Amino acid sequence: MSQQKRGEIIPILLVEDDEDDIAITERAFKRAKVSNPLYIVRDGEEALEFLKHTGRYTDPDKAPRPGIILLDLNMPGLDGREVLERIKKDPKLHCIPVVVLTTSGEEADVLGCYDKGANTYITKPVDFEGFMHAVITIGEYWLSIARIPEDY
Repeated sequence: MSQQKRGEIIPILLVEDDEDDIAITERAFKRAKVSNPLYIVRDGEEALEFLKHTGRYTDPDKAPRPGIILLDLNMPGLDGREVLERIKKDPKLHCIPVVVLTTSGEEADVLGCYDKGANTYITKPVDFEGFMHAVITIGEYWLSIARIPEDY
């Protein structure tokens, strides 16, 4: 299992099934000058394979341990709620910060995700500029201000 060293740029794992949202996220990261490597998986099963180095992700160099996970909720098959619950119950994964980044603003989703251990819940803004602001905020807080344990 790869570990992050102090000062190393931490990988970001984006769990998102919508190709348009993936493209917008990539553009927003580029425009916001977020230089962290962005790994993309398109469903919940693939996310767990990536995190546990199983299936198509047995090589930890191709699936490094992310310093943060951006998780969409509404995906076919294993949805983001279940992925969040599994991550937070796994002793090897539970301390990876999970930012729920979704279109759902439903109070039940917000409360449910925090109950399952989400570190942050962000409703995706519908306009690009609003989305850019959200990405910049994520970058400023989670990637530069927040402290992530060295040996997590």
